[in-house]
Amino acid sequence: MHSKVLLFALTLPALLSAQNRIVGNAAEAEAGRGLFRIVCAPCHGIQAKGGRGPDLTTGVFNSGNRDEDLFRVISQGVSGTEMPGYGVRFGTDNIWRFVAYLRSATNRRAVASVGNATAGEKLFWSKGACGQCHRVGQRGGPMGPDLTRAGRKRSYEYLRAALTDPNAELTTGYYKITVVTRDGKTISGVQKGFDNFSAQLMTVDGVIHSFLRENVQSCEREYVSLMPSYKSWSETELNDIVAFLVTLRGDL
Repeated sequence: MHSKVLLFALTLPALLSAQNRIVGNAAEAEAGRGLFRIVCAPCHGIQAKGGRGPDLTTGVFNSGNRDEDLFRVISQGVSGTEMPGYGVRFGTDNIWRFVAYLRSATNRRAVASVGNATAGEKLFWSKGACGQCHRVGQRGGPMGPDLTRAGRKRSYEYLRAALTDPNAELTTGYYKITVVTRDGKTISGVQKGFDNFSAQLMTVDGVIHSFLRENVQSCEREYVSLMPSYKSWSETELNDIVAFLVTLRGDL
């Protein structure tokens, strides 16, 4: 039976009974945490703070913020994305255990931002020069990850850590490629393709360069970020720019 059929086949009283029994129960949330680590962590991170998939500890979700919305998404999946439905595989009670865990993770999350988002936006586009590499809405460069929905996908803690230690948790695919041409010119950029025969990289100006290994002196990939650390910034500046980033939810 397809997960959508399963969901609609269940009566509302049965769904509410399971919800009331499980959501808010610490033991059930812990069971949900165990399931989450096995099934969901590869995409959403071991603590649900994001990875390939979005951060699930913010309390704000693309498909609705009610318990019922979370149940529907986990059961049915999200069309057009990597998110599959788990209704058939796990059944009603276990889906509610996932929901219970996500609610507990949200409750534990420190969400307070002490910075000034307006000041942070100015820093982002001026002193930080973040727009050279990152896009927000229709503005900015394409070399780094798009930050238009950063506040929806990433936690406050993740964004703060990324500014001070960009290599702590690299975004998949944004690795550094360095090519030295035969005439001694060094070109560095973000990986767009890399194999035994060739390399493609994007430089900060948005230009994609392609090289055959046989035509260059060297071609190396490093699992490091091209983003500089902002550790030297003042506490106020860091607070402000993170406060700006957490406001980015794709509604520009």
